Amino acid sequence: MEIIRTVAWMKEYARAARAEGLVLGLVPTMGALHDGHTALVARAKKECSRVIASVFVNPKQFGPKEDYNKYPRDIEKDAEKLGAAGVDALFAPEATDIYPDGFRTYVNVEGISERLEGRSRPGHFRGVSTVVLKLFEIVQPHFAYFGRKDAQQVRIISEMVRDFNLDTEIVVCPVVREPDGLALSSRNAYLSGEERAAATVLARALVAAKDELAAGMRDVLQLQDVLRRVIEAETLASLDYAEIVSADTFEPVVRVSRACYAVLAVFVGKTRLIDNLYIEPKAQGADEFTFRL
Repeated sequence: MEIIRTVAWMKEYARAARAEGLVLGLVPTMGALHDGHTALVARAKKECSRVIASVFVNPKQFGPKEDYNKYPRDIEKDAEKLGAAGVDALFAPEATDIYPDGFRTYVNVEGISERLEGRSRPGHFRGVSTVVLKLFEIVQPHFAYFGRKDAQQVRIISEMVRDFNLDTEIVVCPVVREPDGLALSSRNAYLSGEERAAATVLARALVAAKDELAAGMRDVLQLQDVLRRVIEAETLASLDYAEIVSADTFEPVVRVSRACYAVLAVFVGKTRLIDNLYIEPKAQGADEFTFRL
């Protein structure tokens, strides 16, 4: 696996690969890799002839009170995992190369970026959209792979790709979970043993909502109450939000009648975790749904 440290080198590598007619897949990450990331790589390996992964802890998506300096970093361990997973090239630039002195151009997908995560983390999605557009311009991948755990982020990136007529196709991959249901996240490393056990409350709340949906409940206020009750019963958990929103706009809905997400953000101790349940109609206009945790 080739390790690439500069934007100029990455652009030259990608340019040469495209000249050979290779199909490029990009897996963007912030490092602290886990099995969810390697699942993205595995999907990319099936669909692309060359797979590039990026490891870049993006300072532009962290708020002033967030954990940028504490965010786990171990590039050697990450490189080992990516090489073993079959990645062809690792792009690991310095922040000063991505954001040189005088950098002042940002991307903001209006509307959807202000809701939920955007409301709780002002400026977060501006930073995400900006760095992802930069990665797409540097690598120019045919496909880019993201996990559905960050559902709102994926939707925003998809909107950006559409609005800017980019040639990269966004591939959304399933959430990867521990056997007890906890969604894999780099921030799980912050949890103490007791907090790690309590963190399963997110998945338990989503399963409770899924069970009510399967039994025929469609009223959003009732479903949100189910989510809140489960979270509030866990003494180490503190709810940020529990909402059911349109899968397209992430605006609130009053009744489950089309594709939706049940979305959660919860503090377990001092660690903020997110998770979601995707609710999809089995057929257009039907009142039967499939549920993806």
